[in-house]
Amino acid sequence: MIIDYLPIFLVLIVAVAFGGIVVFSSTLFGPQRPNKVKLMTYESGKDPVGNVHERISIKYYLVAMLFIIFDIEVIYVYPWAVEFKTAYAQYGIFAFLPMLVFLIVLELGFLYVYMKGGLKWD
Repeated sequence: MIIDYLPIFLVLIVAVAFGGIVVFSSTLFGPQRPNKVKLMTYESGKDPVGNVHERISIKYYLVAMLFIIFDIEVIYVYPWAVEFKTAYAQYGIFAFLPMLVFLIVLELGFLYVYMKGGLKWD
């Protein structure tokens, strides 16, 4: 039984080893000439501004939450919608109720973001 998974483990081991070798080979074989400019913090090609420990606006997290909610909704709703006709013929209304509960929970997330002002782009 475990022998059937041996090729998968071998591929995994080879992939991890190859990734590690490629990443660390640049430090072994590449030029090492550090200077002040190269060691400076890189921030989109501009000089860093402000303190590292500044507070981040809540809107950053709200946008991230919107993305995750939308992503989860698409990942689960699209395949469910494709198979809904078959499931409805077999289970009736009970094929729709779990998805209805799922969508209500997701919409509560959207409502939370809306109430916090995450959709105001000022």
